[in-house]
Amino acid sequence: MNLKKVHHIAIIGSDYAASRHFYADLLGFEVIRENYREERGDYKIDLQLEGCEIELFIIPGRPKRPSYPEAMGLRHLAFQVDSVDDTVRDLNALGIETEPVRVDEFTNKKMTFFFDPDGQPLEIHE
Repeated sequence: MNLKKVHHIAIIGSDYAASRHFYADLLGFEVIRENYREERGDYKIDLQLEGCEIELFIIPGRPKRPSYPEAMGLRHLAFQVDSVDDTVRDLNALGIETEPVRVDEFTNKKMTFFFDPDGQPLEIHE
């Protein structure tokens, strides 16, 4: 087996404009491909940030993400940052709410969570 790295992460969203704006305009992901798939009635937006790709599928009518207790599957997506405090200020200035900053008990690094327009948990971690 010769796994080299994670190629992409796929996320399903419900609102094209809100999701594209959140990931591209607010978080700074570059849109590298964007396609409407008529046969499926959905959009697929490929985004990239520092070599990490997200496939963002906009599929109307999907069930909402289960809330706590957490369901099986992807728990959250985490982004490494130089400063959690600075990133929290940046996110808050963009109107994105964040949870209180806390210290990861295993890494002793600061971290916190925020959410995309569909409630997908996103973490920032030093």
